[in-house]
Amino acid sequence: MAQQGPLAGEFEQHRPHLRAVAYRILGSLSEADDAVQDAWLRLSRADTSEVQSLEAWLTTVVARVALNMLRSRNTRRELPLDMHVPDPIIDRVDGTDPEHEALLADSVGLALLVVLETLTPPERLAFVLHDMFAVPFEEIATILERSPEAARQLASRARRRVRGAAPAADAALGAQRAVVEAFLAASRDGDFDALVGVLDPDVVLRADGGAAPGLSHRVQGAETVAGRALMFRRADLSIHHALVNGSPGLLSTRDGELFSVMGLTIRGGRIAEMDILVDPERLRRLDVTIPGSQATTNHR
Repeated sequence: MAQQGPLAGEFEQHRPHLRAVAYRILGSLSEADDAVQDAWLRLSRADTSEVQSLEAWLTTVVARVALNMLRSRNTRRELPLDMHVPDPIIDRVDGTDPEHEALLADSVGLALLVVLETLTPPERLAFVLHDMFAVPFEEIATILERSPEAARQLASRARRRVRGAAPAADAALGAQRAVVEAFLAASRDGDFDALVGVLDPDVVLRADGGAAPGLSHRVQGAETVAGRALMFRRADLSIHHALVNGSPGLLSTRDGELFSVMGLTIRGGRIAEMDILVDPERLRRLDVTIPGSQATTNHR
C-alpha cells in the first residue's frame, strides 16, 4: 500500500468507515478486516478517474465482499444461531479506544448484533447500509441485484425484527454499572435470591464455545440463569470490569489467560441478556489488555 502514494492515503482516511460497515454486516472483526483489505486490492487495480465519491464507491465494494462472505459463512455454519455470539469490542472501563469509536457508533451492542445474525444476508445488508449508514436504496438494489422497492422491503422487514427482538438498553452507564456490581456481589456471596432479583424474569444467557465441547448453550429465565451463575462461582475465575461494545461487561481469566468475555444488556434496571464468548480459538484472536487494577476474584 505504501507504494500507491496519494491513493493509499485517501483509502486510509476511509478505513474506519469501511471497517464499521463490514463489522455490522459480518459481526466479525477478522472478517471485517479481510473485507476491507479486499476492497483495497480492488481499488489499487481499478480505474477510478470517473468516480465522484470514493467513499461511496468503496462502501459498495466492501458491502459486496461482505455479502459474499456472509452467504458463504451461512452455508457452513455449525453452531445454531441462537448460540452464536459475534466478536465483541473490548475497552477499558475508563474510556473507549479512538479506533473503536466508528465501530461502536449507533450503539452497536452485542444484543443488536445477535439479532442481525438471525436475518438473511440480503436483509442484513439492506438494514445495515440504509438504517445505519443512510445508503440510498438505489445503490443497495445494485449490490443485491434487486429492485429498489425490493431492497426497501428487505430493510423494512429487518427493521421490524430488530425492533421486536432488541429494544433499547438503559442509557446511563453509571446505573448499568450498579446493576453489574449487584450481580457480582450476589454471585460472589452465593445469594440465589439476590441473583434472581437483579435478572429480568425472561433473561437470556447465550454462550458461544465454538467447536469446544460442552461450552455452547442457551438458557432463559431468571432462576435458570442464576443457577448457572452460581455454578461458575466454583470455577475459580478472576473477574475484570470492561466496556464490551460500549456497555459495562465482564472479562474472566484463569491463570492470567482470557477465559471469557461477557456482554450484558440491561433494561429497566435488570440484566436482560448475557452474551458470553468462551470459544478459545476466537478469544485468542482478540486484542485484549486485561485491566488488572479492576480485577475482582471469584472464590470457591
